Amino acid sequence: MEKLIISEQDIVNALCVYISRKRQIKPEEVEIELMYDDDYGFSAEAYANGRKQILVTINIIEALRLWLDEFLNRDPYSGIELVLDDEEGIIAVIG
Repeated sequence: MEKLIISEQDIVNALCVYISRKRQIKPEEVEIELMYDDDYGFSAEAYANGRKQILVTINIIEALRLWLDEFLNRDPYSGIELVLDDEEGIIAVIG
């Protein structure tokens, strides 16, 4: 099976849906900033209702599993690798 690439924007969208469901708000009410640090790896900051929440790699993977299952109708457990790409930013390689 060929690998699926999920863009940085779709990762942000997945995190917006993930946070909105946990807080019972609309995805449009969530702002996400993706980050990468050499020491800590991938993370994100979520802003909703005037509050900031730090998301670590496992939260991003969990959000991507939700996205794969519900929006792309793909196997959510087919291996997700986060990659820092020089041109595309933070992307996910599936499969």
